[in-house]
Amino acid sequence: MIKSRINTGIAILHDVAAAALAWGCAYLLRFNFELPPHFQGEFWSTLVWVVPLQSAVFWSFGLYRGIWRYASVADLRRIFFAVIAATALISLILGLFRVNVIVPRSVLVIDPILLILVMGGSRLLYRMWKENLLYGGFHLQGEPVLVLGAGSAGIGLAKELARSSEWHQVGFLDDDAHKQGRTLNGIKVLGKLNSLPYWAERLGVEQVIVAIPSAPHQVRKQVIDLANQNGIKAQMVPAFADLLSGRVAISQLRAVELDDLLGRDPVQLDDIGLHELLTDKTVLVTGAGGSIGSELCRQIARFSPKKLVLFDASEFALYNIEQELNKTFPELDLIFLAGDVRDAARLEQVFAECQPSVVFHAAAYKHVPLMETHNAWQAVRNNVYGTWQVAQCAQRHGVEKFVLISTDKAVNPTNVMGTTKRLAEMVCQGLQQTSGTRFVIVRFGNVLGSNGSVIPKFREQIARGGPITVTHPDITRYFMSIPEAAQLVMQAGLMGNGGEIFVLDMGEPVKIVDLARDLIRLSGFKEDDIKIEFSGLRPGEKLYEELLADNEHTMPTPHPKLRIAQVRGLNAEWVTELLAWANTSDRTWNDAEVKQRLQHWVPEYTPTSNAH
Repeated sequence: MIKSRINTGIAILHDVAAAALAWGCAYLLRFNFELPPHFQGEFWSTLVWVVPLQSAVFWSFGLYRGIWRYASVADLRRIFFAVIAATALISLILGLFRVNVIVPRSVLVIDPILLILVMGGSRLLYRMWKENLLYGGFHLQGEPVLVLGAGSAGIGLAKELARSSEWHQVGFLDDDAHKQGRTLNGIKVLGKLNSLPYWAERLGVEQVIVAIPSAPHQVRKQVIDLANQNGIKAQMVPAFADLLSGRVAISQLRAVELDDLLGRDPVQLDDIGLHELLTDKTVLVTGAGGSIGSELCRQIARFSPKKLVLFDASEFALYNIEQELNKTFPELDLIFLAGDVRDAARLEQVFAECQPSVVFHAAAYKHVPLMETHNAWQAVRNNVYGTWQVAQCAQRHGVEKFVLISTDKAVNPTNVMGTTKRLAEMVCQGLQQTSGTRFVIVRFGNVLGSNGSVIPKFREQIARGGPITVTHPDITRYFMSIPEAAQLVMQAGLMGNGGEIFVLDMGEPVKIVDLARDLIRLSGFKEDDIKIEFSGLRPGEKLYEELLADNEHTMPTPHPKLRIAQVRGLNAEWVTELLAWANTSDRTWNDAEVKQRLQHWVPEYTPTSNAH
């Protein structure tokens, strides 16, 4: 505060001196620097009126609210109008009060021109000095860097880099033919993006900054791959949505993440529809402490629900999301509840007290190898019986929409986890009636960085110096980011009318071994530094996942990343029989018995320890 006041005082003194200097120079220029004795007295007599009047006008026009370091065209415009207003006021005051002096009319023309030049020029020179632009061409400092993208983000970044002692920008690269060869902010556009290897070698560049946040993901992926292939380290400007929201600045660079290499475009959400679904509604999320559940809560919170109820069996997971959301959304009514989806009494209490309008059911056992051996019956109890408990409780309490989070492993399943999730889908479809709660099912593949996924495991193995273990050289999976998955789940929940299975567009399948190689490069290593070893397929694991069963096909929806799967019909009696078995509480079933029963309920289930 004190420093700000001192700076303001210095700026005022500068402008007072500029006003006096401009008035004096205007007289000298009028008389060719030979000021007659009579007009010397006139000059001093008018000066005592002019400087205070101009100073008062400058203050009233807000010339001292800005910071000289960030002087802009808007500041120059303000100076122009302030000086013109001051000149008009001087003429008016001198005439109105009949001051006994004669001011040459040419002085009233020359003075504002000089004053604008002095006041505007000094601010511009100060900013250039602070940004090293006065001597930047002679004093090259920092590591040479190329900026990929000469759009608004790239130009904004160039201005930030001009003030940096760490970086020295040596050029732009951009595919826009109209920009190539031009100079932007003093930096030349050298060529196209694919000329990166040539210019990097010629200019000795080992670092590039990708500044095309609004470009399609595929373009950014190609640029990052090109940099990686040529041993050039790449950094990214923040996402376009973050820049627009003002949450981050262009200069807040980040390392390249796996999301950037997936080449997926941002999800376009129906914000108006989602506000109708979620705003001022009570929303319940089960499994709220998990990867998908917690991201759903973050996304839902943006739509200002009346209450957001977070339900999870893990105390630690619930604590973590509680600490985060209470800090991020302090104004939101958040309710954190510990409980098990198989506990009918606890669910009844939660639904009766909270009265949710929308339920997102993300609670499930999801780890394939763990559920395959020694835990098969628990997978049935949690994924099938637990889903039924939550679903029928939602139906009984008049929930408008119930959204089940399913998985691509439910298609032609070869493991217990996938089969139980397929049964959970069937339970929700079996509960669907012509009126009342609308049950919507969303099926998608793996998400990057989720709990239990390969990515955190690979990062740990790299941190230990390797090796990275991959089960098979040909194993592939569908991947999307956690935020993208959560957004599409919400969008599907909005679009669903009841009983549909929505299939998310997962893009192209990715080889796990390629992900491992990408992570090695992103961690700053070469494949010679971190070895990759193949350990063999685990129980219940298959080489590739499918999003649709053999006898299923899909229908398009208005959203390009969502399709509806058409599946075989269900028999209500069959569902009743299934739930009677899943509700068995007086005994447990061993793995072999469970798998035999699952084959009865899901004929396409083919249990095998090493599924191909």
